[in-house]
Amino acid sequence: MIRLALTTLLVLATIFVVPIVVYGLFSSVSGLEPPGESPLLFLLGVFVSKAGTALAFVWIYYVARESFEGRWPLYAAIWMTMFGFGEVGQAIGPDYSWQEAVAGMISEMIYFSASAYIVNKLIGAKTATMTKT
Repeated sequence: MIRLALTTLLVLATIFVVPIVVYGLFSSVSGLEPPGESPLLFLLGVFVSKAGTALAFVWIYYVARESFEGRWPLYAAIWMTMFGFGEVGQAIGPDYSWQEAVAGMISEMIYFSASAYIVNKLIGAKTATMTKT
């Protein structure tokens, strides 16, 4: 259980920090600005959203670790595809630009790849078996 909690915290840190860096780079180049009036409330909302994603990402991998052991790129690709469609859907609607969608997709490619590698190493099927003995 401790390994799952630590893995979840590490994945949360990854998926929270990477978008800040990517969006920061986009904003310095293109003038992209954070939505809303309060940056603190915006970051708090992002944190809560990413916490839910981290929990789902780690626990789904944990439950299906026998299937995904060593196939972390596939696991990452599944999540990237799912969230990529979400970015496109938001860009089609109002109040979200294609710049934001591209920044989001780049963020997701980075943090889902890193996160999938992390869960594979920390809670993969072989790792879990080794800790039981």
